[in-house]
Amino acid sequence: MLFYSTGRQGSVAAAHQQIGCCCAAVGQVLLSTHYHGGVVNYVNLEQVSKSYGLQTLLDSVSLGVQSGDRIGVVGLNGGGKTTLLKLLTGEDTPDSGRISFASGLAMAYVTQGAELAPTATIAEVVLAPLGVATYEWASNAKIRAVLHGLGVANLGLETPVGSLSGGERRRVNLAAALVQDIDLLILDEPTNHLDVEGVQWLADHLLQRNLALVVVTHDRWFLDTVATRTWEVHDGQVDTYEGGYNDWIFARAERARQADAAEQRRRNLARKELAWLRRGAPARTSKPRYRIEAAEALISDVPPPRNAVELMQFSKSRQGNVVVELEDATVTSPDGRLLLNNQTFRLAPGQRIGLVGVNGSGKTTLLKTLAGEYPLDSGKRIEGRTVKLGWLRQELDDLDPERRLLDAVEDVASYVTIGKKEISASQLAERLGFSAKRQRTPIGDLSGGERRRLQLTRVMMAEPNLLLLDEPTNDLDIDTLQELESLLDGWPGTLVVISHDRYLIERCCDDTYALFGDGKLTHLPQGIEEYLQRRAATAEVSAKHRIAVADAPEAGSAEKKQHAAKRRSLQKQLTSLERKISKLQTQETELHEQMAAASAEMDTDRLTDLNRELLALGDQRDSLEMEWMEIGEELDALQ
Repeated sequence: MLFYSTGRQGSVAAAHQQIGCCCAAVGQVLLSTHYHGGVVNYVNLEQVSKSYGLQTLLDSVSLGVQSGDRIGVVGLNGGGKTTLLKLLTGEDTPDSGRISFASGLAMAYVTQGAELAPTATIAEVVLAPLGVATYEWASNAKIRAVLHGLGVANLGLETPVGSLSGGERRRVNLAAALVQDIDLLILDEPTNHLDVEGVQWLADHLLQRNLALVVVTHDRWFLDTVATRTWEVHDGQVDTYEGGYNDWIFARAERARQADAAEQRRRNLARKELAWLRRGAPARTSKPRYRIEAAEALISDVPPPRNAVELMQFSKSRQGNVVVELEDATVTSPDGRLLLNNQTFRLAPGQRIGLVGVNGSGKTTLLKTLAGEYPLDSGKRIEGRTVKLGWLRQELDDLDPERRLLDAVEDVASYVTIGKKEISASQLAERLGFSAKRQRTPIGDLSGGERRRLQLTRVMMAEPNLLLLDEPTNDLDIDTLQELESLLDGWPGTLVVISHDRYLIERCCDDTYALFGDGKLTHLPQGIEEYLQRRAATAEVSAKHRIAVADAPEAGSAEKKQHAAKRRSLQKQLTSLERKISKLQTQETELHEQMAAASAEMDTDRLTDLNRELLALGDQRDSLEMEWMEIGEELDALQ
């Protein structure tokens, strides 16, 4: 992760010289002047080109990022998305063209890697750049919200980052950026290693912050929730669209409708995706800004995405009545936590299940149990005689690096039947993003995302009738995800998916189950929304319980009772102040929206009035936050 503050136009290289040794482990941290009122151009690219070897990733691209922008960046793996981010941050320079930065811009860039000094503690990475001592963080509302929201507080602030897993380091990296007071935040795949609840928290947090955002992500729910504009990077160009994922799909489908016959495959894929979006919940689908008649024409001849009854009957004829059953099963995780307590669960032929839960809840262990690779403490596992298991693990297969990609696929099978169609190994590999030329590449030359796609291709070529997918969306771009979902639409087998990708679960699964840590596998008829509601209710009950315990009458002297009463009074004052601060933040957001509208209409008088109101609200909020901190310190002294 890198933090920049630009005090000039042009490159940010000079900012790299101004960092202390402790912060060098996590990036560059500088102070800056922030912007108030009006629309500001933060970064501008003018006729920018960038090539690597013979491949041109960006060709005469002109675009910009303004205050208030929330931009989602999409495109194929290797198409130039990360290169675009590096140019936006000044980490890389263009071959031609010009990049300019607003003076005083404070910017944070969180990369896919987590290159942190292994000896640095979490507190040194997250808190030290702010000048906040470890014992002071709980009195800062923003810091407390970020550390708890990302689960970083639970890791222990004195923990060396060298002892953390890759996913935990990614969360620490993200937390170090979110606690900063910045103008522009640039994120590269931030939802990797976050569970469904963590993705929801991050989206809500970003919507509440007054900052510009540029994010590369394959999480379509996150993209649709956060983004107000979408950039599609393809063939050296960057196409811009208003709105998030759904609006981009409508726009791309319209473009495909007007394309020539050579784009038939891409057009069909976009049309089918449209059918799914139309089928989804109205609350999830943003209103398209394009002609409704055109959208209706695109999907008028598209059949239902999946005939669940027909596929289940076909699956039953291939598998019989028994797939996998757990009877009176008790399962304990490797670290001793009880996952299932005397539970009976039957996986029916053709059933399509999405399995959700917080990170560490035991989802992968349960998948191993269903596969027969993890033992039950008690009870019985029954597997049907005709079951043919296909398992996509999170770990990559250990394959001969000298062997060609296509050979590795044909080692499994030369042809596969999916639904009612027979396709070759080469055709399946191409559907999952490997061009005919790329199929001749040695495995050792593949990227991590390409190895993941190869692993998926090999699993599908084995023609399993029970498919277990553990985080299949990791490292897959949106086009490959759409192809995977298209394959699973007509796949006549039993499916269990672990994923934080809400679109994948909602599209490919008919039932959702969750592990809540109570020893049960809970069915959620309303899907992901019900899961999030239950998690929120559980968190609220836990918070009330903690307050009740803290407020319980203490045995002993009158002095102890007065102490408890004082603590309760301070806690109520804190809660009241937090509500007031939240209300002011909402008003500030509304004012920013009004200012954007007034700016578009060139109404300078209205802009002046709104700016005056915004400054007044800022003064009120600063006063309330100072009061909140004083009460927080007083409350900490009573602990």
